[in-house]
Amino acid sequence: MPGVVPPAQGRQRRPGAVGGVAPQAARAGAVAAPRGHGGQPRDTAAGGAVRAADGAAGGPDPQEGTAPREEPPFRVGQEIDVAIEDVAQGGWCVARPEGLPVMFVRHALPGERVTARVTEVTSKFARADAVRVNQASPDRVTAPCPSAHPGGCGGCDWQHASLPAQRALKAAVVEQQLRRVAGLDRTVTVEPLAGDGTAADIAGTDDMPETDAIETDAIEARPAARPPGLGWRTRVQFAVDTQGVAGLRAHRSHRVVDVGDCLIAHQGIRDLGVTAENWSGATGVEVASGGLDAAENYAVTVVEDAAAGRASGPRPGAKGQPRGRSRGNPRGGRAARPRRTLAAGRAFLAEQAGGRLWQVSADGFWQVHPAAAGRLSQAVIEALDPAPGDTVLDLYCGAGLFAGVLAPLVGQDGAVTGIESDPAAVRNGRQNLADFPWAGLREADVADAAGDPELASCRLVVADPPRAGLARAVIDYLTGDSQAERFAYVSCDPATLARDLALLIAGGWRLDQLRAFDAFPMTHHVECVATLIRLR
Repeated sequence: MPGVVPPAQGRQRRPGAVGGVAPQAARAGAVAAPRGHGGQPRDTAAGGAVRAADGAAGGPDPQEGTAPREEPPFRVGQEIDVAIEDVAQGGWCVARPEGLPVMFVRHALPGERVTARVTEVTSKFARADAVRVNQASPDRVTAPCPSAHPGGCGGCDWQHASLPAQRALKAAVVEQQLRRVAGLDRTVTVEPLAGDGTAADIAGTDDMPETDAIETDAIEARPAARPPGLGWRTRVQFAVDTQGVAGLRAHRSHRVVDVGDCLIAHQGIRDLGVTAENWSGATGVEVASGGLDAAENYAVTVVEDAAAGRASGPRPGAKGQPRGRSRGNPRGGRAARPRRTLAAGRAFLAEQAGGRLWQVSADGFWQVHPAAAGRLSQAVIEALDPAPGDTVLDLYCGAGLFAGVLAPLVGQDGAVTGIESDPAAVRNGRQNLADFPWAGLREADVADAAGDPELASCRLVVADPPRAGLARAVIDYLTGDSQAERFAYVSCDPATLARDLALLIAGGWRLDQLRAFDAFPMTHHVECVATLIRLR
């Protein structure tokens, strides 16, 4: 793919940048960058104990005659030798220094002894980075990315662990959440996806179970050759700093790290050379690469502060320049949403999963691992075990992935109804399901639609909610008067999954099976598919 040139006049190419042509247009203004790959913008201020200590250091206590303030147990920047005991949700490991509050440590592994530098203090615990490993775990490896270190990029959590160890850590977290939140004692195995060290990758065969309805193909089962655990992420949100550098955010910080080359990004994204260009005036650059091997099956979207004024575009038809598609409301009233402009590529991407092609908006939701959509589709089919004539409800259906693989299995004597609140995703989904007249999508808030009496008769239900988990109205629907008998719950957050499972089990459901997939190697994220059966 050709290099992508940001539309900014007067920019200077950074040393070593490759590809691209001369600048054509100007941009102005910048605001705090939007969410970045692997790290949400968060408040990085230290906890109250540290702030109190800082205040005391500036002079005498204003409350004369009172007892002196107690020194906090930790201070930011302090280094302490600790033994790492176990793993915790979010890419942390746990240390319990004798006589001190618990400490959550990044860049460590269970069983290690490390020197941890405190990065944040709260009234109950401290956060820290392992800055020196004094006794290493046998699972420790050299991180492939030079930015994966304390103070570096926050996008990856486990680059310093072998891939099998990463999956074991994720399994332990899922087990913890199930036990602590839902009271379930389950042994969990996190399964690798194709291209990341499966038995099929080693043997050179297709590890996807085949059914009469789902014909897996070479792209889905064996992505293009890449180092296991790297090169998988087909959507990346780069943040842009005040100098126009597109990078990724540091952990729990707004700071943008100039990573140069993101090793977990798909090759189709890396080939565009986005990080080699200057994006002054933008707050973010979002890049997506479609799963189908087709010309220009990618999108580069520039995100700007809508209040900064509309930038003038280049001459029409300039190769590699913005196509002029933009969204946003720069006019007064409520704070305007950031303006988004398609700078290169397509507004819609072609994806491949379940033996079919799918159209998805460039900024719409789709699984970011090339093998995830197909693997999860198969897991949902196995969980629901649909038969001809069945009625299916697909909640949070997005562009219709699960509705589309279930529709041919229930046939024209059955029915599939998808519920999705995003208008663009609904438009994509309706086009993707056009071959199945008995499958339809409804644009509605899932919580509102769950109370519709017309949906009560669906025998099979699948849901793939955001990280916040199921809306309470969905729990009420499933545990109320609905006729649902089997439920496939696709979750990307073990904590909210465990919370919802506890509510569903209390409401008359039984957890039959739980599968976990390593759809996000090198990070702490994990995708789960829970199969629940209604007790009658």
